[in-house]
Amino acid sequence: MKGICKLENIPGTNFAVDKMGGATGMEFLDKVFYIAKGIMLGQIREITGLDGTTLQNWVKRGWVPNPTKKTYDKEQLARILLICMMRDTMQLSRVAFVLQYINGTTEEDRIIRESELYDIVCRVMTEMTAETGSMGSIDEVIEHLLENYEEPVTGARRRLTNGIRIISYTYYSAIIKEQADGMIDDLGAEKRRKR
Repeated sequence: MKGICKLENIPGTNFAVDKMGGATGMEFLDKVFYIAKGIMLGQIREITGLDGTTLQNWVKRGWVPNPTKKTYDKEQLARILLICMMRDTMQLSRVAFVLQYINGTTEEDRIIRESELYDIVCRVMTEMTAETGSMGSIDEVIEHLLENYEEPVTGARRRLTNGIRIISYTYYSAIIKEQADGMIDDLGAEKRRKR
């Protein structure tokens, strides 16, 4: 099965891939943080379309670490983008579970930086939505991307692979849902024209 959807926006953002020169994943994060080490809530709202109350709720629930001096760093933004990728098709409590499954709850539990996880998922999404990509090859793509990954603890690669697979399928589902919603909207417009 060829990729049936095009990756129009940088995953988790409102920014079009083509307007950012094709940048996704780490390349996008590096562009955001090129000048400053932290970004403000207003910039996160611009990038994601989230309202401030939603983000503050995520911080309050512990899904996103507290900002330092009202600024968010690259790792926090990556986590926010990962949550945004899954929130349209998965309950937020399940999203939080998936991210905790991958990286635990403390720094000692962490098996991968959030920015690296986001980068890998973006690479998987690029492949899945490519003209030659296929849903069947997702495991091969993940295996290739994790080729040089060194487990900090036994079982880390399995956890990471499972988590990447879940995030990728969830986001791909969101893309398909958005495409289907657009088709329904078009049908409504067509129906109004026929009257």
